[in-house]
Amino acid sequence: MGKGTISTDVRARYPQVWLSVSATTRAPRPGEVDGVHYLFVSPEKFDAMVESGEMLEWAIVHGRNRYGTPRGPVAEHLAAGIPTLLEIDLQGARQVRESMPDARFVFLAPPSFEELERRLVGRGTEDEAERERRLETARVELAAEREFDVTIVNDEVRRATDELVSFMGL
Repeated sequence: MGKGTISTDVRARYPQVWLSVSATTRAPRPGEVDGVHYLFVSPEKFDAMVESGEMLEWAIVHGRNRYGTPRGPVAEHLAAGIPTLLEIDLQGARQVRESMPDARFVFLAPPSFEELERRLVGRGTEDEAERERRLETARVELAAEREFDVTIVNDEVRRATDELVSFMGL
């Protein structure tokens, strides 16, 4: 019940919000659709996108895979006045703040670190080493909470989604 869960709920209940589709070098998880959940690209393609300036932000996440937000679609939707949501990590948020200082930033916090750990174990999609990498990333991100404009505790999906969309002015 993390960023992806909230994004899915936004997509389902708030169709007026455009949710950017991140590019990633990781393999799809079961049920993920290329172009819907992510743009699944090769490391070479990702590097080419970074080199050509096509990425608004990008990062190596959990020490292994690269994720990034293609710049063009975000700019197009914002120019058209469409509410736009980016599902990004701390590194990405810092990059976006540099290039789009008027953007608003939401920190989606777990109810507790123990609950975050329980969610990762319960998901069953990562091995123990991957879970440890993700928990270490979470420790770093939790320490940066004050860099964000608002914190929303992700204790109940519908409530957290509604709070997020309200913060967006909808």
